[in-house]
Amino acid sequence: MTPYAVAASWLAEHLADPTVVIVDCRFDLMDTRRGQREYAQGHLPGAYYLDLEQDLSSPRQKHGGRHPLPDPEKLAARLNQMGVTPETLVVAYDDSRFAYAARCWWLLRWLGHDRVAVLDGGYHTYVAAGHAITSLVPPPRQGNFKPQPRPEWVVDRAAVIAAQGNPQTVIVDAREPRRYRGEIEPIDPIAGHIPGAVNYPWQAISNEQGRLKSVAELQAYWQPLAGTEQIIVYCGSGVTACVDILGLAIAGLHQTKLYAGSWSDWCSYLTASDNRSL
Repeated sequence: MTPYAVAASWLAEHLADPTVVIVDCRFDLMDTRRGQREYAQGHLPGAYYLDLEQDLSSPRQKHGGRHPLPDPEKLAARLNQMGVTPETLVVAYDDSRFAYAARCWWLLRWLGHDRVAVLDGGYHTYVAAGHAITSLVPPPRQGNFKPQPRPEWVVDRAAVIAAQGNPQTVIVDAREPRRYRGEIEPIDPIAGHIPGAVNYPWQAISNEQGRLKSVAELQAYWQPLAGTEQIIVYCGSGVTACVDILGLAIAGLHQTKLYAGSWSDWCSYLTASDNRSL
């Protein structure tokens, strides 16, 4: 079984392994070019860069959220340029406590590639351990990745509405508590949360050093949802919700679905005076 995360020491020993492809997913929602700049300055040897908005999302529309799911064929083409095959272990990393690496992790699994993991602790843990970095961009490789999307892993707004009030479904809001409570909203035009949603902040999956919490800790965290038939997870735009889905998977809970449009899609149907968001 493919591990959900690998240690920096393990990855440092497998940099030359042709069956391992490393993906740098660093990004900043407030400075969308930062990740690319930092990748150019230094990254793990052999790592390719995938941009949240250029590679791991499709263009924004009126509805559908700020980061709609990417076109499967377009993402597959990028993965093929990185040499991904069915036997490849893809390891994704960022420097944001899995905020973007988990999106990459989830997308590959959504497209049928289960051999994918995140780098525990991310970029900073790797560097802090004394492992070398480089500014050299690896050359294109030839892969044969063929996407096989799992549409049942995704829900839209209509499905969320249909699930409200279903005792066998829990709607999880992965945003920080202040955004969930509607006290602040730094990105989207309307504050609040989906009625009936419960708050499990994505930052709780890891510690302040960006290391994943233990299996036992995550099982305890998710214990209230253990008997639920369906867990729909959302965040602001379907990105950090994937961190919660990663944490749920580590805890052994796989009955998850991503509301890809998330709050940015939900509130696009509301007006500023609409109190249904609270």
